[in-house]
Formats: sequence, structure tokens, C-alpha cells
Amino acid sequence: MVFFDLDKFITSLYNRELLSEEVIKELCEKTKEVLVNEGNVRMVSAPVTIVGDVHGQFYDVREIFKIGGYCPSTNYIFLGDYVDRGYYSVETISLLTCLKLRYPDRITLVRGNHESRAVTQTYGFYSECLRKYGNVNVWNYFTDMFDYLVLSVVIDDSIFCVHGGLSPSIHTIDQIKIIDRFREIPHEGPMADLVWSDPISNTAFNTNSLLNSGEDNKGDFAISPRGAGYIFGRDVTRKFLELNGLGHICRAHQLCMEGYQILFDDMLSTVWSAPNYCYRAGNLASVLEIGQGLERYFNVFGPCPESERDGANPPNTNEMNIESKNLAMLLNDGDLMDEDLMQTGNGPMRAKGRKFGRGRGRGVGLADFPPNMDGLEREQLNGQSNGGMTQVVNEYFL
Repeated sequence: MVFFDLDKFITSLYNRELLSEEVIKELCEKTKEVLVNEGNVRMVSAPVTIVGDVHGQFYDVREIFKIGGYCPSTNYIFLGDYVDRGYYSVETISLLTCLKLRYPDRITLVRGNHESRAVTQTYGFYSECLRKYGNVNVWNYFTDMFDYLVLSVVIDDSIFCVHGGLSPSIHTIDQIKIIDRFREIPHEGPMADLVWSDPISNTAFNTNSLLNSGEDNKGDFAISPRGAGYIFGRDVTRKFLELNGLGHICRAHQLCMEGYQILFDDMLSTVWSAPNYCYRAGNLASVLEIGQGLERYFNVFGPCPESERDGANPPNTNEMNIESKNLAMLLNDGDLMDEDLMQTGNGPMRAKGRKFGRGRGRGVGLADFPPNMDGLEREQLNGQSNGGMTQVVNEYFL
């Protein structure tokens, strides 16, 4: 029997100290016992802070807690994609799992498309577990636990939170509640759609060459270029909100160069919480703070300062090369859609402004991007903040 001291484990993990394999096994088993009692749709009360993709960027996760407040003082909803791409996926998911077990009513972990056996074998988590522990047992413990994560959250019967987006198979919240979630994410179907789908502007919906008038179209849904899930527009979003008596959808899943994106006259927003994604992209990040009266406020921040990274270096040259190849895939011309330039200048959130955590927010310009990006990549990734516009970079097939 492993001596189990959650407070000690949390302290160690904040210092980026790995837990033993035996501890992680028991940690995952105990956390599954908590998660199995949570429904597919978890009801949460405001105030609460929503966090988007973090992708193993441990020091930036630690920065989120410094900016937004530590659990349990702050109530958190994490919208998935805890692992892959970053160098410290094991430490990141270990910390979040310990916090979930220690404060089950103060942190909610939603499943993302990367909380999957298939995806994590390709994008880093599997190989990281093998490298750090000498076997894949820890990967098995965590991926088994991923099958228990909730699929969505509703905040005060008003804000619907999900990792990806909507599904042509789901019209009501009650339909989400009856999905069998305790399994690997399937390639298709409503569960896959919730973690893979993306919104797209109406202009793009009408003109995008990826959309056609064939049998794959389902109303205002169309097959996603990612290879899983759908893309959907304003009308789908409005109908879903009206039918369920909701006011807003908050989701993650897409890289936003300014850290967030607001669409469809403030009916939907995207929050992205991994600054300088893949340690190269030069993007800002944000968390979305929901106040007691359901007011919404994006807290925008940049990467954790080097002085607060404990002198840590990237694991090794090979892993850096893997990340470079992954980002090259992300920046492939076919993965970037000009139509993803969407207006963010309207609505109450923009009027209220955005808060920069601890004075570390910064504008994003061409000079922020890696010198080895060519001109086209720089132009595509540049956030046009002066015009109230921002670029969303789609991770198709990722």
C-alpha cells in the first residue's frame, strides 16, 4: 500500500518533481472513483475560471495559477488537451489530477481530443511516459483515467462549456447526458464531435472550398478538414442556445494568436491557454473569468518568464526536433484558413477590455515569430489586433 499524502504530492508537483509510478497508479484509481460519480454534463456555479488547451506546458500552467489564483481559492474548469506537444505532459496531468482528487468540487476536468490513446501515441505523451519511467505503465494509468473525464459543463444554466464544439447528432443537453463516455474517443459520432468540432464564420461557411452541397452536409454542419468532427456556423449555434435556454458557448481546441476569440455576436467564444504554443508560435494565451453575475472577462497573458522556470531546459534535441516537425505540420498552408480572420471588436467582452496577468501581457507582431518562418507563415500567423481582428489557427488532423 502506497503512503498517500495529496498535499505533499501537490507541493512536489508545483516544483516539477515526478511522482512514482506506484503513486500515479493509485492516484488514477482514486480519481476514477470521483469522476465516475460525475455526469457527462457537470453543473458548476459562478464565479469560476475557464482554462483552454495547455498541452503539457507545465510552467505556463503554473503561471495560470499565479495569475488566476490557486485552487481551492479559485474554482476552475479545464477544457481538455492537458497533454502532448509540451515537454512536461506528465507533470501537468499529474498536478491537475492531484488537484481534482484533493478539491473535487473546485476543479472540473473536461475531456479534450488529446485525452485519447490514439492521439497521445502520436503527439508526445506516450513517448514522454516511456522516457521518464522506462515503461508505458504511467501512460496506461492516465489514458484509462481519461475515459472517465466529463464531456461538458453548464455554468448556472447559462454557459455551455465543451472542448471542441457542437454535433449534428446533439440538439439538447439531455442527449449529451446519455452518451456512454467511459471508453476511448470514437472516430465519429456525438462524443467525437464534442471534442473535435469547430465553429467557423458565416462568410467562411458560404465560401469555403472544403464545404460542398453533397450528402456530407447536415444543415449548417459540414465535415471538418481535421478528419473528425464537423464545422458549424452561426445558425447552428443560435438554435442550440435557444433550444436549451442558454446564453453562451465557451470552448477551446483552436489556437488563437491573441489568446481568445469571440464569434457570432457574442454567442460563442474560444479560450486558448498555451502561450507561445510549441515554444515557437509566438501567441498570447488567456483564461476566461466568469463573475458572480455571469459577466465574462478574458485575462490575457504571455509565457512564464525564463527566470521562473527553475533553470529547466528542454528534454533533449530529438524531442525538440519532434516538436519542430509537429509545428511545421500545424503551419502547413492547408491547415490555415484565410476565412478564420474573424471580428472580435464587438460585444460586451471587448468593450470591457482585457486584463493582462501580472503585467506580462504583450502585443503580438511579426517580430515575435521565429526567424525561420517564411513570409507567408508570418503573415498568416500575425494577429491583427489594431483592427479588432485575430487569427485562429486550426489544428486540422491534430
